[in-house]
Amino acid sequence: MTITSHGEELILDKERALYLPHHQLLAISDLHLGKSAHFRSAGVQVPSTIAQNDLQRLGVLIEKYNPKTLLINGDMFHHGLNTDINEFAAWRKQYGELNFLLVKGNHDRLANADYASMQIDIHEPSFCLGPFCFIHDAPKCTEEELYPISGHIHPGVTIKGKAKQRLKFPCFYFGNDYAVLPAFSTFTGLYNIYPKTNEQIFAVTPNSVVEV
Repeated sequence: MTITSHGEELILDKERALYLPHHQLLAISDLHLGKSAHFRSAGVQVPSTIAQNDLQRLGVLIEKYNPKTLLINGDMFHHGLNTDINEFAAWRKQYGELNFLLVKGNHDRLANADYASMQIDIHEPSFCLGPFCFIHDAPKCTEEELYPISGHIHPGVTIKGKAKQRLKFPCFYFGNDYAVLPAFSTFTGLYNIYPKTNEQIFAVTPNSVVEV
């Protein structure tokens, strides 16, 4: 789905990603690589394919949009170094010409040398481009003249059907004061968003992005 926000064309992709054609920038949030391996190390039975599937989805998006820059808007890595992150480091080598930018989130705790070894440029607390300011937690944004685009809360929306069924989907939220991207990782919960007047919610269904 293509929308216009603050004079810029934005593409909302059903793979929970945002593309800015004018800037050739692909943005995702809350990748949480390493989360499944961290849970397994604690004895929780979590499939080892979660990180692989998320990286495969991300690779498809890169091929689809051919961006110059990939921006991860916080919580790229869930915990310390582990097997999931080793898989990412190997996967990253396929995209040597692509700029990887990370706006640090609350889970991004690796040493700067670790990020540098994987060719990831760090921006803290935000990365601003055009009319937008990418920041992991929008209320902390200090660039008042720009429109914050955040992540962090893993936004979701509940849609009620005619037969009283209730379906919950990840969503893009474009509020009066800031926007929130859906969590890219499939291994996350959802926090229900309730829009105010003149605010927009776009549900991410299995087949498309739809305004609700």
